[in-house]
Amino acid sequence: MIVLVRVDNRLIHGQVVETWLPHLKAARVVVADDQAAADPLIRAAMGLAVLKSTEVLIRPLLEVDYPALGEDPVRTLVLIREVAGVVAAREKGLPLQRLNVGNVHFSVGRAKVSPSVFLSPGEVDQLKMLAQSGAEVEVRAVPADRAIGLTEVQARLGKGA
Repeated sequence: MIVLVRVDNRLIHGQVVETWLPHLKAARVVVADDQAAADPLIRAAMGLAVLKSTEVLIRPLLEVDYPALGEDPVRTLVLIREVAGVVAAREKGLPLQRLNVGNVHFSVGRAKVSPSVFLSPGEVDQLKMLAQSGAEVEVRAVPADRAIGLTEVQARLGKGA
């Protein structure tokens, strides 16, 4: 049972540990990220960031068994670094019901959607595709924030905000 998939450039950090995990009552975090999986120091730091009672799995993006996660009864938060990674995971069988875009840093070609999320037109198109396949897409940093839906994301980008 996957509870939420979150796009977050920082993967496991304070917002995730202090707000999302308790809010979701997730017992497991899966970090689907090639860079994190390849670096023993990053893996160790991420493992230490969460309570010992929370299972942490860190795997390369395309090596996660997404269909098995979807069938497992353990409440799971899946963290993926970029929107394109969610699309790739979906193609590998990620059962995507809820997608939270929480932290996507500024770079050339990206516009501000919220204080912590900057998206390119291509990323918005990818989010639209994911929504059309049945995923509920929202932008917000922490559960207490007001969720920004995809329609509002598009409106904000149309206004250059």
